[in-house]
Amino acid sequence: MRLKNLAIVAALVLGFASSAFAGQSIKVSGSTTILPIMQRVIEAYMKAHPDVEIAVSGGGSSNGIKALLDGTTDIAMASRTMKDKEMKLAEEKGLSPKQVVIALDAVIPIVNKSNPVSDLTIEQLQAIYAGKVTNWKEVGGNDEGIVVVSRDTSSGTYETWSKFVMGKTRVFPGALLQASSGAVLQAVSKNPRAISYDGIGYVDSSVKALTVNGVEGNDKTAKDKSFPIARTLQVYIDGNPSGATKGLIDFILSPEGQNIVKEAGFIKL
Repeated sequence: MRLKNLAIVAALVLGFASSAFAGQSIKVSGSTTILPIMQRVIEAYMKAHPDVEIAVSGGGSSNGIKALLDGTTDIAMASRTMKDKEMKLAEEKGLSPKQVVIALDAVIPIVNKSNPVSDLTIEQLQAIYAGKVTNWKEVGGNDEGIVVVSRDTSSGTYETWSKFVMGKTRVFPGALLQASSGAVLQAVSKNPRAISYDGIGYVDSSVKALTVNGVEGNDKTAKDKSFPIARTLQVYIDGNPSGATKGLIDFILSPEGQNIVKEAGFIKL
């Protein structure tokens, strides 16, 4: 009888856990870098909370932050931190954006697998993206023109590249802009002369990852910041999260959630 009662109590507890957020909905939007992490996290979270409705979409970090400020999303995914002008606009609207770091990342320069170049310095990368170095032979490659591929300006990855590589120098107008991390990967894998950059979770065997200043981008070098293009990945919410939104964020930060970050190819906290 005691075991039977315990079983009933356990069943009630599980039932309460799965329905605690029943009828609640969450909208998540923003960074395409974070999107594969969030999609996996949401899938696992909804197994435990099937009554919660969650809609997720990409569009870039800037668009996700704009949606948060406009009140059209609950969680903004951002592969960059909010800018001062965005924080000021939030304050004017009576909002209090809160940053929650969910993972680490290394932005890896990538080239076509046929390219013999394996390492570039920050100075060489800047010169290529400024349009000052236009032939691969200038940086130890074949005698052929460089096709520069970049993320578009709404991307947090573009902002990261601008901060750590370009400084005050602008990406030159001849760069081919791509709207997503996946599009960057595809463009480089199909073009022997192309160069671009992508979050570590996207870089696969279809392209060749370059070292920067002789340092490989990986878990260790991103954490100790010896890799020069390392960053945090975060979400923003308005104020302190509650209900299903808090539940989702707590899950991302849990050991299970952080294992999903790793499974997605990114770096656990």
